[in-house]
Amino acid sequence: MATDRAPVLEKLSDSEQTVQTPEEDVRGRKVADTDGNDIGTVDDLLIDAPERKVCFLLVAHGRFLGFGEKKSFIPVDAVTRITDDQVFIDQSRERVAQAPAYDPELTDEPDYYQSVYGFYDYPPFWGSGYIYPGYPFHHR
Repeated sequence: MATDRAPVLEKLSDSEQTVQTPEEDVRGRKVADTDGNDIGTVDDLLIDAPERKVCFLLVAHGRFLGFGEKKSFIPVDAVTRITDDQVFIDQSRERVAQAPAYDPELTDEPDYYQSVYGFYDYPPFWGSGYIYPGYPFHHR
């Protein structure tokens, strides 16, 4: 998809779509940074429904005794590998903590997605020449 504006994405849990196999559903798995440090948990997946592609992980992190939970989008481009219980990304925990915060009121705003891709230094998935990363990668 090559356009100059991001499509509106939706949570997988709010759609009628599913992942191809249960092993590919990473919701609920821990997310680890480049050094293997725990970042949080995959809360949901944001999808481009017409294209049937996962674009972002919605990651819940920073929770301590039920307080202070923050959610962030991480582009699937950051995923380096997936195991049965973890998703590894090419970003540090500190970097993810500084990312634009998830705001459900902004998820219909294409500029919001642009700011997330810009923060992580990835080209946006709707841009010309974008190559989908082949998510998910699964390693045992």
